Amino acid sequence: MNTQTLLNMALNGVDTLGYRLDQFGITGKVNRHNVAAFLMAEQKHLEGEWDSIQVRVNRRRSQVEKITHQIESRKDALVGPVLSRISRFRASQ
Repeated sequence: MNTQTLLNMALNGVDTLGYRLDQFGITGKVNRHNVAAFLMAEQKHLEGEWDSIQVRVNRRRSQVEKITHQIESRKDALVGPVLSRISRFRASQ
């Protein structure tokens, strides 16, 4: 069964449900247009949430990359003197 057939079946079900509810006087707001509008609004909401999460992840990744770059750029300044002392110590023995 293809997607379009399933979609049409679902929309017909929503229309039938809305019609039955309307017959009982419960509501006239359940129809395919309102359901589609709700789904589209929720889709946009979820896309916005996903974008927000992606921005936070990218920000943290950038911070980690900055820190690792700083550590890598400073390692020679920190490790160099230690290695030279070790070399001098070995040479003196």
